[in-house]
Amino acid sequence: MRNPSSNPFDLSAYPLKSARELSVSERHSVESDDERHLRCAVKRGHGRPQSHTVKGGAACVAVGILANILVGMTPGTELVSSAHAQAVPKSLEQGGADAELRQRRNAWTVGVVGGILSGTYMTFADELAQVLNDGDNLRIIPMVSNGAASNLDDLLYLRGVDVVMTQSDVFEYFRTQRKTPNLENRIHYIIRLPVSEMHVLAGTDIKSIEDLRGKKVNFGPAGSASSLTGTIVFQRLGVRVEQVMMDNATALQKLKSGELAALLRIIGKPINFLEQIPANSGLHLLPIPFSKTFTDHYTLAEFTSQEYPTLVPQGETIDTIAVPAVLAVFNWPKDTDRYRRVQKFTEALFMNWDKFSEPQRHPKWRDVNLAATVPGWTRWGFAAEMLRRTQQKDPRISELWSFLNHQGNAVMNLTQEQREALFHEFLKWQKQHNSVPRQ
Repeated sequence: MRNPSSNPFDLSAYPLKSARELSVSERHSVESDDERHLRCAVKRGHGRPQSHTVKGGAACVAVGILANILVGMTPGTELVSSAHAQAVPKSLEQGGADAELRQRRNAWTVGVVGGILSGTYMTFADELAQVLNDGDNLRIIPMVSNGAASNLDDLLYLRGVDVVMTQSDVFEYFRTQRKTPNLENRIHYIIRLPVSEMHVLAGTDIKSIEDLRGKKVNFGPAGSASSLTGTIVFQRLGVRVEQVMMDNATALQKLKSGELAALLRIIGKPINFLEQIPANSGLHLLPIPFSKTFTDHYTLAEFTSQEYPTLVPQGETIDTIAVPAVLAVFNWPKDTDRYRRVQKFTEALFMNWDKFSEPQRHPKWRDVNLAATVPGWTRWGFAAEMLRRTQQKDPRISELWSFLNHQGNAVMNLTQEQREALFHEFLKWQKQHNSVPRQ
């Protein structure tokens, strides 16, 4: 008899037998009580065993090889299926009647609308779910939308929406232009989110916003932040352009081909959409001058070469404007199911706030001041209560807020460097304030 090759896949040492030469025991694979995957099936028809063969019995030979391996195992060796080796999430193991499962799955869900899939607001919504989800006790359902402008519409009228990301100027537009009835009482906010910067991407032949006059500019999909805020900004600057509204990926291709002169995005920096543009692409970010016409809802901002190294020259900055974002909520009546859901969401948000500053989270979370207010908006009652509890636990927050109250509205228009300088001033003020003897 030939010696088996050292190659476990060498079948030459295992001469094939015909189906008739195989005994009944050989035609059965080796099976344990738990594992029945290896089987050379035997059918019994009219009292005669019949084996299923695959072209000359190769399948059964392969089973024979595996059988020899199994027989050679030590008594303590186990062959465990990959399915049994892994732990199935408990939420999927739980069974019960359909009505019970439906009730359990829907009891504490909160619909949070972010924005366009590639945008910062959608990242925020996703990270809210990552941090706050707690099985059936609380489940955040992030929702993709047309953008910050249409999100307020969704909060007002779309079923299943409890919380949305939107902007302060969107609220003002709905209040003054659309004249949405009783808006101030229907829509409140939980916290003020970081500002969203206005990105205007154009070819190098376009040097300023004024150069876009009469040219085609993409304002993003209808309902996006840029479709509303961008329109307001260009109107205030007095620059009339040919407005186009298409998705950002298509707009970028048309910008590269010269069919568009520029595209807009109102979004928290930095974003992958712009970070991925290669060097020497012939594109750059346009500066937007800040003036008194923007002091009501907007603030001064800038882009650096660290944030967009392929779009901003090394060591330089580009001025732009930004708009404060808001985590908005519908003001449901107390003791209603929807109120209790958002109440639980808000409590979890404040209780877990430190987790949003972890390195793996979007860096914009670290710009949030929980005590910051939004002009023209009302903070939701329970959110105000949670803020009060947080300030009681950490007095520095209330002290910082007291300090900012002494600075006036000018704080809103500071650059990042100016804010850092102001923070150092706060530390000095705090030290002096704490050194005063208490009466």
